[in-house]
Amino acid sequence: MAPTMSKPSANSAAARDRTIRGIVSQLTSMYLQNRTRISRAVYITLFVALINRVRHAIQEQKAASVREATKRAEKSGTTSTADGEVTKKKVELNREFFRSLLRLLKIVVPGWRSKETRLLISHSFFLVMRTLISLKVAAMDGAIVKALVKGNGREFLMRIVWWMLIAVPATFTNSMLSYHQAELSLRYRTRLTQFIHDKYLSQLTFYGISALDDRIKNPDQLIAVDVAKFSNSLAELYSNLAKPLLDMTIYTFSLSKSVGGEGVVFMSLLVQLSAHVMRALTPPFGKYVADEARLEGEFRFQHSRLIDHSEEVALYAGHEAEKDTLDKGYFTLIKHVNYILRRRFYHGFMEDFVIKYFWGALGLLLCSVPVFVKLPGQVTMNMGDRTETFVTNRRMLLSASDAFGRIMFSYREIMELAGYTSRVSSLLEVMDDIQAGHFEKKLVSSSGTENNEAVLKGRGKVVESNNIEFIDVPIISPNGDVLVPALTFKLTPGDHLLVVGPNGCGKSSLFRILGGLWPVYGGTVHKPPFTDIFYIPQRPYLSRGSLRQQIIYPDGLRTMRSKGVTDSDLLSILKILSLEHLIDLYPEGWDAEAEWRDVLSGGLQQRVAMARLFYHRPKYAILDECTSSVTLDTEKVMYDNAKALGITLMTVSHRRSLWKYHTHILQFDGQGHFVFTRLDADRRMKLEDEKEDLEVLLRQVPELERRVRELSEL
Repeated sequence: MAPTMSKPSANSAAARDRTIRGIVSQLTSMYLQNRTRISRAVYITLFVALINRVRHAIQEQKAASVREATKRAEKSGTTSTADGEVTKKKVELNREFFRSLLRLLKIVVPGWRSKETRLLISHSFFLVMRTLISLKVAAMDGAIVKALVKGNGREFLMRIVWWMLIAVPATFTNSMLSYHQAELSLRYRTRLTQFIHDKYLSQLTFYGISALDDRIKNPDQLIAVDVAKFSNSLAELYSNLAKPLLDMTIYTFSLSKSVGGEGVVFMSLLVQLSAHVMRALTPPFGKYVADEARLEGEFRFQHSRLIDHSEEVALYAGHEAEKDTLDKGYFTLIKHVNYILRRRFYHGFMEDFVIKYFWGALGLLLCSVPVFVKLPGQVTMNMGDRTETFVTNRRMLLSASDAFGRIMFSYREIMELAGYTSRVSSLLEVMDDIQAGHFEKKLVSSSGTENNEAVLKGRGKVVESNNIEFIDVPIISPNGDVLVPALTFKLTPGDHLLVVGPNGCGKSSLFRILGGLWPVYGGTVHKPPFTDIFYIPQRPYLSRGSLRQQIIYPDGLRTMRSKGVTDSDLLSILKILSLEHLIDLYPEGWDAEAEWRDVLSGGLQQRVAMARLFYHRPKYAILDECTSSVTLDTEKVMYDNAKALGITLMTVSHRRSLWKYHTHILQFDGQGHFVFTRLDADRRMKLEDEKEDLEVLLRQVPELERRVRELSEL
């Protein structure tokens, strides 16, 4: 009974199977008859979708531009937190990134006739050549396998010979691509470094970044390291994007002719869908790279700071505290690097699985289409033809898949480029702000900066003049304290000024204003041009270079010759200061080079700085405790000769021996008040002596009173 009942069931299943086959056969026949129309409809749909996507992207960019303009209007172009720190930019592929990248591109590729443009054109030519050679190699692969399947030894050997011949232009092309990429990276770095050096070392920008603005903590690391990384990343990105895009376009077109456009479109849709999923799961590597570079810079800065202050740290025995600081900086960096490595591990696992295996399986299905499906216009193929077609298609598909994979991997490279672009463009923006007189610094004032906010935001006027005159100019400390609300005094050539006062009263800020280092927060300053004012600190700066360069700094040898100054003239200056023996210290004489800061004692360094003053002969000289390490006789020689050269002196010192060399005195009391008057050295000396005598007597009063009480009790 059971077998009898199973027959109708089997017949119905067979009937359903025949019906399904018939439907599939009918649909396939209808599709093949209308294949051209369907393909055109699919291509038109994809084209319309692309246009719509571009339109949406443009609208989003316009909306982002409006939001950015509104934010700039509300916050005056800067975004700050409540404590005055500038908020860190989020590294992402937005309008800000493309604007910054475009600015940097205009710097590294200055014009169509530049060498960089010629290198890019040559690089593009070899990229096209490599793609065409790859197409030829794919066809030759199929032909070699076909000859092998057919058992035709002669044809197989000829194909091998042609394979070896095409290897010559292929390897030459690859070598040229590597050369062009390295050369482009070097040219980009050269252009960008020269541009940054021009801005960094003009208008005292380097001083403003370190002293007046705290947005850039480590400009040395940005210039020396991040610029190189940006240039290398930009050069690599062009090759890693242009070649895969070209490969994918040409290989897809060739595949569509062999396996049909609908198969390529269907596989492309699946690939796009998986690519969107991967992109959504991709971590923000650009931000990670920017943070890593920032931490590297901070770690390097901590080491350089230890080197700069090694003597002070040693005297304080602060090596353990410094070790803790360095260890903390290093382990913060390593913790971040390990976090990046973990994220890259998970992301790399996902990428390899999708790109190598999932897309590879789709590719095998696509390559099998000519074998299992007879397309319209396709001739009947034998075993060798099918093998050749499969191998060629497989090779082109692998190349196209590899190209698409490189495009996907390039998203991470673009994010890394975004990180370097953000840091380099931030440096350029800060330099632009500083040259425009806009500073952002977190102030920690002893009395709070709220009451001084109006003064700190204000700007005074600077007028070029032969005299030095301050009219109601506020003197501000580096931390935002108003030391003197309104300073007023006038100095003409020949009026030698002595500036005295307690520490932190405004002496250094006054000279920073005169030297053009400090902004004028109010009032009017009349002063000569920057070249007419020469500054000599207590610890003079000795540059790297020859002994001659220590005397003529910042002039070079060519500038010295153009002024008509000879080595004999320099020797006469050294003889005035009893420094002629320095010539005999080294066989090279004037051309001897050494680490002069370590070779010369403090007194010799101060005499070399004074020799530098005698060489330049400026109209005004600011002498900041510059004779603290020399004898009184040497000090007399310095000041007498400086006055004989017609140099107007402005001295900061508490040494009474210097009074007789000055005609005016500017005295600060440290409470916001000042006195500017003529200086009568003899009279002031007598008054100071009398004051000291009285102070001695006053110190004896308590002892005398105690003795009187003892005598009264007897």
